[in-house]
Amino acid sequence: MHDIRITPADSLQAAIDALPADGSPARILLAPGLYREKVELRRPHTTLQGSGIGETILAWDDGATDIHPDGVRRGTFRSYTLLVLADGCSVRGLTIRNDGGQRADSGQCIALFVDGDGFVCEDCQLISTQDTLFTAPLPPKEVIPGGFLGPTQLLPRKAQRQTYLRCVIKGDVDFIFGGAACWFEDCEIVCILRADRAPGGYCTAASTPEGQKYGYVFHNCRFTGENVPEASFFLGRPWREHAKTVLLNCHIGSHIRPEGWDDWGKERFPRTGFYAEYGCSGPGSDTSARAAFARTLTEEEAADITYEDFLNSL
Repeated sequence: MHDIRITPADSLQAAIDALPADGSPARILLAPGLYREKVELRRPHTTLQGSGIGETILAWDDGATDIHPDGVRRGTFRSYTLLVLADGCSVRGLTIRNDGGQRADSGQCIALFVDGDGFVCEDCQLISTQDTLFTAPLPPKEVIPGGFLGPTQLLPRKAQRQTYLRCVIKGDVDFIFGGAACWFEDCEIVCILRADRAPGGYCTAASTPEGQKYGYVFHNCRFTGENVPEASFFLGRPWREHAKTVLLNCHIGSHIRPEGWDDWGKERFPRTGFYAEYGCSGPGSDTSARAAFARTLTEEEAADITYEDFLNSL
């Protein structure tokens, strides 16, 4: 293992660029403090290790509506604070923040953009407003020309598994979105208010590729709200028609709407997608008024959804 230790006086990007180019396992150990820079990790088998949530902070403030140096709008997929574009990487003990949402009309503001199989995010905090966490791949085709402008626009849409352990993820609209198979274990999903918007939003917007066994699985997670009204947020809506999201043994707060899920006006979704819950608790967990297309799993169906099976699914 090749280790580099840095402090906030150093550049994280420079440390990444200084690692051996052979892709051998490497780790960058970040001392506590604020690292204010936009960072790209394109090297496989690399770990970014901080000192803990709120102790080691990586922050930037790009928004989708900003004008990029190329003269056009930055767009969603160039707004990230941290881009991970490699397999076998991990991020641990960090707060990753996009402060762009603090500006009015900044649009989507990605904190963490991940395109890499085997990615692990452990004991981290991800903070933004709209589109906090993007879990690649992108859908096969954009609806609006230029909508996918960014680092993976022209890359193959690669199936991948991503794991999030004991993380706190904050946002308001579609703040966990994308096509990866993702397992969230013991995470807190926090809905927040954005000053320039009416209260309400969506925790997830999966775009699970057709035929992929897993989309998003939340196991033993907590869906909470931070000064948000009751019944103001949905658990999810489908970015594409084959979206899959399952909640297992989660706590669901009163800020979640009784219908739970929205179909985003996609007429095919009730036949092609999959939204389901099992064993959940809390004031927002009553499934009696859920959307007609949402399922309550049986004990046997829930037992078949395991992390081991998830890892072997691709």
